[in-house]
Amino acid sequence: MNDWPEGWSGNNRGGDYAQPEGPRVMRQVRRGPSAPPQGGVPQQPSYGDSYGDGYGNSGPDQQQYGGGYNSDYNTGQVYGAGGVGGGGHGGGRGERGTPNWGRRIKLTAITVTVVLLATTIGTYFWADSKLNREVDLSKVIDRPSEGEGTNYLIVGSDSRAGLSDEQKKELHTGSADGKRTDSMMILHTGSGGPTLISLPRDSNVEIPTFVGSESGKTYKGTGRQVKLNAAYAEDGPELLVRTVEANTGLRIDHYVEIGFAGFANIVDAVGGVEIEIPKGGMKDTKSGADFEAGKQNLNGEQALAFVRTRYALAGSDLDRTKNQQKFLAALASQTATPSTVLNPFKLYPTMSAGLDTLIVDEDMSLFDLADMFWAMKGVTGGDGKSMNMPISGNSANGNLQWDTAKVKQLVEQLKNDETVTVSSN
Repeated sequence: MNDWPEGWSGNNRGGDYAQPEGPRVMRQVRRGPSAPPQGGVPQQPSYGDSYGDGYGNSGPDQQQYGGGYNSDYNTGQVYGAGGVGGGGHGGGRGERGTPNWGRRIKLTAITVTVVLLATTIGTYFWADSKLNREVDLSKVIDRPSEGEGTNYLIVGSDSRAGLSDEQKKELHTGSADGKRTDSMMILHTGSGGPTLISLPRDSNVEIPTFVGSESGKTYKGTGRQVKLNAAYAEDGPELLVRTVEANTGLRIDHYVEIGFAGFANIVDAVGGVEIEIPKGGMKDTKSGADFEAGKQNLNGEQALAFVRTRYALAGSDLDRTKNQQKFLAALASQTATPSTVLNPFKLYPTMSAGLDTLIVDEDMSLFDLADMFWAMKGVTGGDGKSMNMPISGNSANGNLQWDTAKVKQLVEQLKNDETVTVSSN
């Protein structure tokens, strides 16, 4: 009876080992009893076929040594064969987890929202700080009652502020001191659709009692009749508003004025405005207009000449107001295109060019300005209307006399925010 484990013989008890069988490189050593029988041969360790289940579940030997080893060693596999990336100890190393797309999309959306919000708020305060709120409508006395909708008095002045001598020459503005109104319009916005009404500067009006904007002194009305633009020349925007309200009965909610330089700069900032020049073309040496018939893209200098020209239209102020309405509607439509609104390199210069030179009343907000802008754009749409103040003929002093009955009907429709049905003729 041989008590030696398999692979041992009586001739090699001195410690020589037998060669391993097959791929088994190392076998598990199992310890025998803690003490050999007296006088006998000590029991030698035997080699099992495996290290157990990999982590100490193969009997008392594993419990003594804290567990076995990974079973990959049992079969003689090399570490790379069943290790990293292939199971065993290294299983899963090098594998990247699946991205959490939901979390990434959420973080991206939050970031974009914060950036847009910050940009919008920053743009608002930047634009709001550029508005020149110089007109105090609280100085206007004896005002008509408020109606529905909002009424803007839009004034184009011949102010040459900010223009060099060379620019004055290029724009054909002349070099007169001070400033006068070159165009005046009432824009009504409301549920009845936007209505743009031009007030010819040669309109015959009566200067009412008013309080001086600078002196604070009351000037009693004497019934004197003058051209409408004389009111502005006499005491500025406040007297102009007072005169328009007194002669129409319509309350003006906001005042907006732009000079020559601002107008030309806005047109250049949007890349010019396309306009249809009437048959026969247009030539006026005083305004600098020199256009052939057909569609043309006018730059700032050309646009100013177009809206100011008078002598190319047989000297008619009424025809000139129609051109002004036509151009302002085209300018608003051009500015509101995605290529301008969504392009910061175009939008900010356009806003800057306009806001730098706009003069508005103290209560004007950017929201009011946006409302005016979109209404101006909608004038040429299906729900908008543009017209001249109804004229009945010439007055005794040669100025344009308003049609009193039609003006009264027009004002009532505007006050009630109704669709305007009154015609200019």
